[in-house]
Order: sequence, then C-alpha cells, then structure tokens
Amino acid sequence: MELYDDVSWEEHGTPTELLQLKHHRKGSRLLTDRSPDVWDTLKVWMDTAAPEDSAGPTLVLVTTQTAKSGSAIAALRPQSRDQAWALEVLESVALDSQSDATGRARQQFLALGSLDRQTFLSKIRVVDDSDHIQDIPAAVRCALSWALPPGHEDAFLAQVWHWWDGQALAMLRRLQDGVEVGAAKAAIARIRDRFTQADLPTYLELADVDTSAVTAEHTDALFVQQMQWVAYPPRNLQGAVVDFYRATTQTIRWLDECLIGPEELNRVQEELVDEWDRAFEWMALGLGPNADEATKQAAGRELLRDLTERAARTVRPRYTDAYFTRGQRHILADSGQVGWHIDYADRIQTLRRERP
Repeated sequence: MELYDDVSWEEHGTPTELLQLKHHRKGSRLLTDRSPDVWDTLKVWMDTAAPEDSAGPTLVLVTTQTAKSGSAIAALRPQSRDQAWALEVLESVALDSQSDATGRARQQFLALGSLDRQTFLSKIRVVDDSDHIQDIPAAVRCALSWALPPGHEDAFLAQVWHWWDGQALAMLRRLQDGVEVGAAKAAIARIRDRFTQADLPTYLELADVDTSAVTAEHTDALFVQQMQWVAYPPRNLQGAVVDFYRATTQTIRWLDECLIGPEELNRVQEELVDEWDRAFEWMALGLGPNADEATKQAAGRELLRDLTERAARTVRPRYTDAYFTRGQRHILADSGQVGWHIDYADRIQTLRRERP
C-alpha cells in the first residue's frame, strides 16, 4: 500500500515492513548522515513506527543515492552492518549539526532514551545505490538477453515479471528468505520453453480470475444454459464458466501476439467436435425413444462429465493445461456446435427465437 512516499507491507492488518523510497532523477547521488532525506525518513518512522518497540516493523530506506563511505548510513546496509558505529555517529550529528532543515528530526531523535535509540536503529536497513525505476526494464532485458525468444521478447518479459511478482510477494510475507540463482534460471528457462513450437505460455492463471464476477457476467450465456438443461452441479458449473473465460482470454492473447495461428485452433475444435459427435451418438442409442426428462438430464450430465475428464486433446504437444481443452468444449457449446441434452438443437432454436 502506498502511503504518500512510503510503502508499507501489512500482514493481517499489522505492518511488518515500512519502506521509504527516495528516487532522485538529478543532482548528487551521495547520501550523507546530514542529508535531509536521512532525517526526514527518521522523523517519519519516529512519528509512525513506535521506535521503542523491538517487535515493530522493519524500517527500510531504499534510495537511488549512494551512502557516503564511512557514514552511519553506510553502516546500516544489511551486507556491512555496524549498528553501534551508526548509533554513535548519528548521535554526534544530531548534537553538532546546525541545519534548520533537520532540526526537528534531530531533536526528536535525541529525545528518545538511549535504549530506545538502540532499538530504533536495530530495525533500520539502508538499501542505497538502487537503480532508477526507468532503467530497470532495460537492465532486466539486457540481463536476460540470452533467453529472449525472437519476435516475442515483450511477452516473455511480461511472464518473467509475473513470476517475479509471486516471488517478491512470498518474500514479503516471509514465506521464503530469497531466490536462489539456480531456481531463478530454472524458472526463466521454463518460461522460455513456453515460447517454442511445442508449447505456449499461460497468461491467465486460476488465481488471477475473479470467479464471482466472471460467473455473474456469463449467467445468460448459451453454454451455461446448456449445462442447466442437464442440471449440472453448481460448483462444477462455476468451474466450467472459469474454464470458458480463461480459454477465451488465452486464445485472444495468443492470436494477438501471433503465438498461434487460427488453423491450429480450428484443428483442435474439429477434433473436439468429432469426439463429441461419437459420444453423443452412443448416448442417444442408450436413451431410446421413450426416455423421460430426468433420464435425458442424467445422460447429458454424464456425457459432459465424461468429456470433461478427457484431456488427450491439446493445442501443442507440450501444452498440458487441461482448462484450455475444457474451455474449448464450452466455447463450442456456446456457439451451438455441440450440446449435452439429447434435445439441445431444438432447445437452442427455441431459445434463439425467444431472445431478441
């Protein structure tokens, strides 16, 4: 959550980490113990972060400037930490400095008790010499130049950033301490492999879908109506709506980025229609001419369930995400090319006459 120039990470409503971000586009990149940025940051934390609370949030100053060698700020870097030295220097600066710009912050710092100042500094980390935000995409692209798939560089990098977002979230939640180099290389290689002729990238994960909103949006869709005609169970119907939405969204994205051609999608749909046609004939033979409505519903429900559990059809040899095939069946049902109830064709005609 962004709070003015702060960023706080909260777990169940309790801050676990407070970040101060200092991004300088121009001017000196040297950060000293007398810099207003330093004392402004300390004042914000003294005002809001209970400096005397040893169990309080970690306090992190992230800046594009470089901490001056031998300074207290440099001594608060995680990799070269010397808290005792940092405290001694900051107390000295707070007493000696005559700057009006930092006066109130320095007085507030000295007003803390000796133990409270120690506790306060124990929670502070300085991450200096950070890249400028506008330079980061280019730096990442350069670092991953060995993995960029020709013609799909931006789509690949978007997938890498999506993966990294998950890693960053896990680290912020303290679910993992970091990312090993080997694990990062393996993840990047997996993403890169999705851009080969044998595979495809998945852009919309299940966790990215707002199930309630998607279900509400498709209430009147023909494929939903088809499932209602066979009394499909509510939770499975909701899952089918999500499959339809993901498959539709995924297909549009692949086509837009020229990762797949219409002929490949047509081939998959033709195979699915052929598979359905054979199974539908067996269902019709099993029903006979005198089946009642409950029997018809049960047969259609079983047909859909049986086809849904089949995952043999795939758009690419190594693309094995089952939702896509399930979703394609519902796309076909939405167009009326396939159906589950034995009387689906007549019902679709009636429905289309009734709807404007």
